[in-house]
Amino acid sequence: MLAKDLKDKAKVDELTVTVVEKSEPREWKSNWSGTGGKVCDAVGQDENGDTVSLTLWNDDIDKVEVNSRIKITNGWASAYKDKLQVSAGKYGKLEVL
Repeated sequence: MLAKDLKDKAKVDELTVTVVEKSEPREWKSNWSGTGGKVCDAVGQDENGDTVSLTLWNDDIDKVEVNSRIKITNGWASAYKDKLQVSAGKYGKLEVL
């Protein structure tokens, strides 16, 4: 799958990108469950040079650095503030290649 194939509210079977930007992590807390953790925004570039916003959660944040090549399997794509974002989410997997 390539960045151009991603759609809002759709499953991401497999996406391989190189991380070209990574912001500082920030803390988050759920208002209804009280749980929380860390989240970080990043940008990935696919083999065609197209970019996509990435959302990294908790342990995945420390695994990924700028210039890391990563594969997200069984992830999700969703628009937030009119910008498409991809994440491994709760049930997906992010691995550094």
